[in-house]
Amino acid sequence: MRRKIVAGNWKMNKNVIDAQQLMIQLLSYKNSHTTNCEVWIAPPSLYLMMAKDIFEKDEIGVFSQDMSEHESGAYTGEISADMLESIDVTGSLIGHSERRQYHGETDSHCNRKIKLALDKGLIPVYCNGETLEQRKAGQHFEVVKNQTEVALFTLSAEEIKKVVIAYEPVWAIGTGETASPEQAQEIHAHIRSIIAAKYGQEVADEVSILYGGSVKPDNAKEIFSQPDIDGGLIGGAALKLDDFSKIIEAFN
Repeated sequence: MRRKIVAGNWKMNKNVIDAQQLMIQLLSYKNSHTTNCEVWIAPPSLYLMMAKDIFEKDEIGVFSQDMSEHESGAYTGEISADMLESIDVTGSLIGHSERRQYHGETDSHCNRKIKLALDKGLIPVYCNGETLEQRKAGQHFEVVKNQTEVALFTLSAEEIKKVVIAYEPVWAIGTGETASPEQAQEIHAHIRSIIAAKYGQEVADEVSILYGGSVKPDNAKEIFSQPDIDGGLIGGAALKLDDFSKIIEAFN
């Protein structure tokens, strides 16, 4: 059975006091509610150890927003898989669209990061998705196929089952365009079919694929009801407990 997941990517938001307050509120919510999905957060790296202290019984998964493709060395400002493993975080986002756009990350970089994460027992959340230009040119299936193959197809069948994929329709984030649940499902099914063609349907059916395209309380239930969508990678709505909790409850 595939994991059902609601993951919050806090991006570069919250000072330390506000971050701590939201973590405590989220823990209180989780302890007082029955949830039908796993709950993960990816706070700024500065707050990872604080998050692990607050969520010491692993009620909520704690993820880094990024990690280095290098094991160690003179890479100022980078965080290694070994460092993340040493503070017992759950895993790391890899290849987020903003890392690609602003920091020039490629699928080859992602492949190296994913393998390092797996070597350290971390869960890689691999992000992919097409831009507005690629969508309008009808290249979305080809783009996502290439991203998936380059980043993941050096992995064994057992390794790829440990990867979580987060599809981000970059064209529908902050552009005024809207991705329908049916469009999201179409790409999720496409990604699963790509994995099935390489590793077999049984393996593909074990890979959780999240949707990262502006999930909100009013559309979460419809999105999560799609057969190949196993949850969401949530941005802005993860910064407010009221919104985030309603998205979690879409699985109830």
